[in-house]
Amino acid sequence: MKKLSIFLWLAIGLYKPLLAQLNPIAVNIPMRDGKFLAADVYLPNNDSLPRPTILIQTPYQKNYYHILGLPLQVGFDINSSPFNFVIADWRCFYGSAAACTTTVNRGQDGYDCVEWIAQQTWSNDSTGTWGASALGIIQFQTAKENPPHLTCCVPIVAGMRTDYLKYYPGGVLRTEYLQMLDMLGYGLSTLILAHQVHDIYWSVAESSSFYPASVNVPMFMIGGWYDHATEEVLESFEGIRTQSAVAVRAQQKLLMGPWTHNATSSAPLQVGDLDYPEAVNASDSLARIFFEYYLLNDANGWNNRPVVEYFQMGENNWNNDISWNTSGLTNYNLYFHSDGNMDLNIPATTADSLQINYDPHDPSPTVGGPTLLNTLSQGPYDQAPVVESRNDILSFTTSPLTQDVVMRGRPTAHLKVSSDKFDTDFSIRLTDVYPDGRSMLLLDGIRRMRFRNGYNATDTSSMVPGTIYPLDVDLFANTAITFLAGHRIQVDVSSANYPRFDCNLNNGQAMYTAGDTLIAQNTIYMNSNNASYITLPLENFPDAVNEIDAKGEFSIFPNPCREWFEVSCLRFEVNSRLTLLDALGNEIYNVAITTSNLSPDRYRDQTINLPNGIYFIKIESSKGSITKRFSIVR
Repeated sequence: MKKLSIFLWLAIGLYKPLLAQLNPIAVNIPMRDGKFLAADVYLPNNDSLPRPTILIQTPYQKNYYHILGLPLQVGFDINSSPFNFVIADWRCFYGSAAACTTTVNRGQDGYDCVEWIAQQTWSNDSTGTWGASALGIIQFQTAKENPPHLTCCVPIVAGMRTDYLKYYPGGVLRTEYLQMLDMLGYGLSTLILAHQVHDIYWSVAESSSFYPASVNVPMFMIGGWYDHATEEVLESFEGIRTQSAVAVRAQQKLLMGPWTHNATSSAPLQVGDLDYPEAVNASDSLARIFFEYYLLNDANGWNNRPVVEYFQMGENNWNNDISWNTSGLTNYNLYFHSDGNMDLNIPATTADSLQINYDPHDPSPTVGGPTLLNTLSQGPYDQAPVVESRNDILSFTTSPLTQDVVMRGRPTAHLKVSSDKFDTDFSIRLTDVYPDGRSMLLLDGIRRMRFRNGYNATDTSSMVPGTIYPLDVDLFANTAITFLAGHRIQVDVSSANYPRFDCNLNNGQAMYTAGDTLIAQNTIYMNSNNASYITLPLENFPDAVNEIDAKGEFSIFPNPCREWFEVSCLRFEVNSRLTLLDALGNEIYNVAITTSNLSPDRYRDQTINLPNGIYFIKIESSKGSITKRFSIVR
């Protein structure tokens, strides 16, 4: 079942039978300019006893909390809460639309909300802030203004900085992201599309939106490995951990879980096609402990918790450290080979390359990943059925791992490429291939060729058709996963990932406008002169890919194939057996191999009776077995 975005989920909530509903006190909070923000006040038992308060500032309609309940494990049981809640609509949104002005300083609005709360009879002068995404960003802006009665903050899947790569990763517009922001009422398209290269606008935005030294309160930051703001969270945490006020610097903490932007706490916790029961309610329960420690002076041991707690996917357990770091791992270069293999060896051939055709009218589709648009799936989804079964993608895969391999950090792909057009894109997807053939998406990235040298206007240049260029494709995010024994690591290379990223028209002309759409023939090189590879921060990798039997190493050509495929091996062992399996591991047929010699052996078969899809060849001998993946695409 796909995860609905929080916005669609909230909308559906309006139609649920109102078995329970909260009844807050509606108030108008005065701002310094004489305007008012509409807000709801939730008081336990409707009394005026002084309590600490949780402030939530939202652009997504404060009234939803009447129907869907309050966070931090309160739900509809407000009388059991040790906190008051104040939920305010942002200026210019919903109940606060009348307060809209030409220029808005949301940090000052947050300051005024915090100080108004402190003046109320039901306040004990301590206020914490909570919220995800936009509700998290405004917490940083509020903290920057340093309101005297702000005690602590819990920003979730949010960071401080607004930068060029947030909207144009690899120089390519995040199409679905901007579409969703427009649907939510931010109206940013005109502004963002007016600044397609890194210019003075982005320089000012980047320098003015990152201010960790202005943070003077403890923060508990929460992020997700499948979220689109992962790097923003990690950057902001590292900033406040090292630069915030000395008195609170040691109190900053971070939680990173197996979450998407819209799923950080639910039961059972389904993220994309995977379940993570070990992470259910971790964010809400720990945020509650954080608030109880700072707002209630509860001696609950929060101060003794680790600085960083992170979920190691694959192993599916929680680890901790004094900071988010990737020390102890080694950056391995995994080289692509023309037979679809990926290993530590630089290709021995001098001229191997593979081509893909990229048609902007039929781009490689987005299936899962760190998306925001509510019509798209979010998180880890199987790429095999829809993405990898097409003929516009190349897949490079390791041998099955013989032991668990830990990855922590941020991968980068290094390609050697050419095209027959003046501009095009190269897209990367990193997946975890399960023994049953599922290819679960972990990270993705893209790079526009005109931005291969940088993102300033002076950096851009057209391609010369047929010329080979080096190209780095950043996958844009850290992650923490253990590839389990029997799994394989895979890289998919294409020229699109739409609608997550804009489609390149391939004409080398103005971007994001109507114009000629050309089909590009793009080439990826994988030879000793021009090698393509991905750099992964790994542990245990060399030991995990030692072949069971060097004599049994084999390749499948062509891959993908259409009418026939050929399995070649340096030397098949006598009485070894070749088995063809479908994507689910079901045996289609097997053949005994009865000859052995020192020259390459080959087994060739037609695919005429096989439908398009993912398949596996398994060769078994007295030394063990090796399985490799290939696809049939017509």
